[in-house]
Amino acid sequence: MSSDFARLGVPTSLVAALEARGITSPTPIQEATLPDSLAGRDVLGRGRTGSGKTFAFLLPLVARLSDGRPAAPKKARSLILAPTRELASQIEESLTPLAKTAGLSHVTVFGGVNQNPQVRALSRGVDVLIACPGRLLDLMGQGAVDLSAVTITIIDEADHMADMGFLPMVRRILDKTPESGQRMLFSATLDQGVGVLVKAYLHQPVTHEADSAESPVKAMDHHLLKVDKAQRVGIVAELAAAPGKMIVFTRTKHGAKKLAKQLISMGVPAVDLHGNLAQNARTRNLEAFHSGAVRTLVATDIAARGIHVDDVELVLHADPPAEHKAYLHRSGRTARAGKAGTVLTLVTPDQNSEVRALMRAAKINPTTAVVRSGDELLASLAPGEREFLSPEAAQAVAYPSKPAQPQGNGGNGGNGGGNRRRPSSAGADRPSAGGRPGNRRDSESRRDGESRGGARRGGSGERRGGGGGERRGGESRRSGSGHSSASRAGSTGGVAAFSAQRRRGR
Repeated sequence: MSSDFARLGVPTSLVAALEARGITSPTPIQEATLPDSLAGRDVLGRGRTGSGKTFAFLLPLVARLSDGRPAAPKKARSLILAPTRELASQIEESLTPLAKTAGLSHVTVFGGVNQNPQVRALSRGVDVLIACPGRLLDLMGQGAVDLSAVTITIIDEADHMADMGFLPMVRRILDKTPESGQRMLFSATLDQGVGVLVKAYLHQPVTHEADSAESPVKAMDHHLLKVDKAQRVGIVAELAAAPGKMIVFTRTKHGAKKLAKQLISMGVPAVDLHGNLAQNARTRNLEAFHSGAVRTLVATDIAARGIHVDDVELVLHADPPAEHKAYLHRSGRTARAGKAGTVLTLVTPDQNSEVRALMRAAKINPTTAVVRSGDELLASLAPGEREFLSPEAAQAVAYPSKPAQPQGNGGNGGNGGGNRRRPSSAGADRPSAGGRPGNRRDSESRRDGESRGGARRGGSGERRGGGGGERRGGESRRSGSGHSSASRAGSTGGVAAFSAQRRRGR
């Protein structure tokens, strides 16, 4: 694999912009697709999450738009569709240095926030429009944006679009773009209607597959930990108290929120991420985790795709996912960019048969062990000295702008009130400023078109509920694994005993 992007046809100025970010060698998906995409061909790229697909489509997009032609008012010269706001924001982050080098303008639109800044930015015209389907259809219906000048259209995470019910909305959007334009679609799989989308909108696409979405990453170690329900939360806390970043997955939004609070009550700073959070809370929690101010993120499947955080050492399935693809996508948050990672799945007695079937479908042969709180195996899987704060100190680290709340008898591991970490400077967890008139805010009980699918009611995806991929994985059904039946006393007692011993990892 060449380390020279220029050999693939990438302009020198963009090669320099990549090198400034420490990117010197193309990934397999970039190596395979760039010659065709730079030549203007329609491209179908298949590769797993984290394979480098973002730069595989951003580089040709920026290179081909660098012709000096300005965008007309209310018109976009190119369009990138993404299923979630988090993915849209990360695409924008990757695009920014490239667009600055080429002198291109860009706007990102999604629901759950005030639309007025988006409308003002679009009124001037834009070279690159990054959008989630629901909000884009709303803006199109209001006449705020015109797609008739789009020359390049990119659909990212198309299979996730399908999982969330967005494909009818995507078709309505693509129908407004010129048929003669270049179209690129990137997806991990071609099921769930994605193949129909390819046949309808891509013209003689060149297909490249760099990585099968069905194959596990070799750099991952997979472990099944059989646990008693009464000790499940305590074991999560033992693992989360170790050094390093960890993502803990639950099946439901309620489960993520509850588990994050339980960890804080045990002295482990944690933030949650799920479809019921307002956009500014999502952004703040992700930034706290990304920066390392908080090392534990408790999330639903909304974090299984499109969320890139460096150096996630451990993925913990506190609730096993409902199907094997979700397991692979969740697990893909670690072992990225060639690094190794560890994936743990907690299995309660009632989940044994379900998890066995899940592993067979995912083609995973995990190491299995029965564990209890304080076992040496936990210290070896998540090595390092455990750090338990007081509940008040953990709350201050996780939510520095929130007043401390009484934590009851959650147990904290006996570390007193000492806070060994500097609190995050992230913003307060307040509701968003709201959207257009009549558009509900994305709050705990309200709806988020970017997080949940549905083509019903036209383009008003923002009015349709939160967490489409999560819903498919069991968001809307109250799974026993999503709501631990452990008594708080049972789960925290193990942590207190463990903390008192102050075990050190190997």
